[in-house]
Amino acid sequence: MVDDVDRAPRHAIPEESGLDEHFTNVAHSQEAVHGHGHDYESGSPHLAHPQLRNEVLSRIRALVADRFAQTGRCRVLEVGAGHGAFTDHVIAMGAEVTVTEMSRPSLQLLQERFRGNPNVRLLFDADGDAAFADGGTYDLVLCVSVLHHIPDYFTFVRRVIDIIEPGGSFASFQDPLYYPRRTWAGVKADRVLYLGWRIHQGNWRHGFATQLRRFRGVLDDENPSDLVEYHVVRNGVDEQGLTELLRSSFGDVELWRYFSTQGRWLQAWGQRLGVPTTFGLIATSRT
Repeated sequence: MVDDVDRAPRHAIPEESGLDEHFTNVAHSQEAVHGHGHDYESGSPHLAHPQLRNEVLSRIRALVADRFAQTGRCRVLEVGAGHGAFTDHVIAMGAEVTVTEMSRPSLQLLQERFRGNPNVRLLFDADGDAAFADGGTYDLVLCVSVLHHIPDYFTFVRRVIDIIEPGGSFASFQDPLYYPRRTWAGVKADRVLYLGWRIHQGNWRHGFATQLRRFRGVLDDENPSDLVEYHVVRNGVDEQGLTELLRSSFGDVELWRYFSTQGRWLQAWGQRLGVPTTFGLIATSRT
């Protein structure tokens, strides 16, 4: 139920990740940056650009509809829902949704938004373990702009696979492609586009300082500006490695590479060029 936010027991990440301290810093940074009044949409291409948003949404809807056709119900775990931009649509299709969120202000907004809805349950995720400590299993696990915030995302996805029902699905969207497989010029151009958007937003000093550190490779693992987008510390997200991991447990895995950036006119320009910067993964038919 939404009326009382569940607080899952606190557990550490598995010891093999070796990144407990990093994860704690990342979790604190999420709450610091995504506080009261934070505007998710302005800095999120998959929310700000209608064409991209609709493409992601259509893929999510297809997964929910397929599960309803198979079993007559769909239990969804949405990790890091933010302000619920996609949660609304999943609920409207009749799914039972469990949401985890690290930011208390975001969770409070979700609590107000879905109060009284018996098909929505919220978990405060203090350490990234809420979904696993909860003990539930799901037909679909949904991660939108999530994996690049997680230091040991391979361990996270392995654990997620274990809580997906046979025949179920996993979907992740809006993560940056692995930098070492992209051209140097492509990565730098991507950062220049981001800086241009940041200047247009009016916060140019902060944006310039952050981008200068990233260009120089000097990053602070306690700075929220560096950690809230953890991929800058770790060179993106290994889309090929994740694809192989998912193929070991799902009948079909689609790797979708696409272009995304914050600025509206830059998004239209990049889509025409067809240069990918970002990826999504859709894994179906859990074995």
